[in-house]
Amino acid sequence: MRLLVVEDDPELVSYVRSDLMRAGFAVDVSDNGVDAEHLGNTEPYDAIVLDLGLPQKPGMEVLQAWRQAGNRVPVIVLTARDAWYERVDGFKAGADDYLGKPFHVEELIARIRALIYRRHGRSSHKIETRSLRLDEDVQQVEVGEVTHQLTGTEFRLLRYMMLNSGRILSKTHLSEHVYDQDSERDSNLIEVYIRRLREKIGNQMILTKRGQGYIFNDPSV
Repeated sequence: MRLLVVEDDPELVSYVRSDLMRAGFAVDVSDNGVDAEHLGNTEPYDAIVLDLGLPQKPGMEVLQAWRQAGNRVPVIVLTARDAWYERVDGFKAGADDYLGKPFHVEELIARIRALIYRRHGRSSHKIETRSLRLDEDVQQVEVGEVTHQLTGTEFRLLRYMMLNSGRILSKTHLSEHVYDQDSERDSNLIEVYIRRLREKIGNQMILTKRGQGYIFNDPSV
């Protein structure tokens, strides 16, 4: 899952980004409203964390511009403007959630996960099939009674594929949701990580659609 964090406080950005990456997210950062609006409209983020007090363009105007353009990306407003009427204004502008500063990063991560699950039509916080159970907290997958530890990329890739089970996902599409903007997005690397995942969860779980991409599919379901 790939996130955009829009925040102009470099100290806050530093620790929030580190914690989100440890939680298994690829994270891009913007420190002003103009760049944030452009990135939000051009990159396929799975969720955006948006401050309101931004240089160049206020966060509320950025959010309104996204919604007016038909951009439905989930947005969590993260701001010191936490009065009840300010939260109401945020929701009216199109925010999906609102978290006041100061905050605990664990709560931010939980809210991001909840937004992403709902976007994928899931009511449960568990990512599992009949044969697999993905543990987000420790980034490992259980296959029957066997547990496999996952690398950061393996975890991001498997989580995205399980949340999009049954869909054909091209290598380009997967790269856009597994890697951040600064990473080298060589689609051949996706093949490498698909092979490593198959070694851990079984070849039958990830099918290849020649010339199109991959499908996650638990054959026991």
